[in-house]
Amino acid sequence: MANYFPILIKLIRFGIVGCSGMVVDFSVTWLCKERLHWNKYVSNSLGFILAATNNYIWNRLWTFQSASTEVTREYGSFFLIALIGLGLNNLIIYILHDRFKWNFYVSKIGAIACVTLWNFFMNYFFTFQQ
Repeated sequence: MANYFPILIKLIRFGIVGCSGMVVDFSVTWLCKERLHWNKYVSNSLGFILAATNNYIWNRLWTFQSASTEVTREYGSFFLIALIGLGLNNLIIYILHDRFKWNFYVSKIGAIACVTLWNFFMNYFFTFQQ
């Protein structure tokens, strides 16, 4: 069990950072979709991309405490994982909202929960290798 403690701490920190990203994501999505009347997928994508950038900065500094000088490679890896996560996010929203007729924001919360696990483990093993 002690071997899993460091990864558990990182997962908790990743979740806290993710909550700050969720505020960015939901705020931008809501502003673009509800106030600017943009397409829901464009709004969702913009919110997700800005949240991913926020999350990269905080995860680099706090969660994984990266000292790598290869910031461009690291950000590129983080962003690629986030883009794949964005695809998963939009697919889950499409299924839950458009097919099952769930509320858009409830669908978005479900998508975020699934994509969070994808993002954490891919970044743990690839972006911020220990």
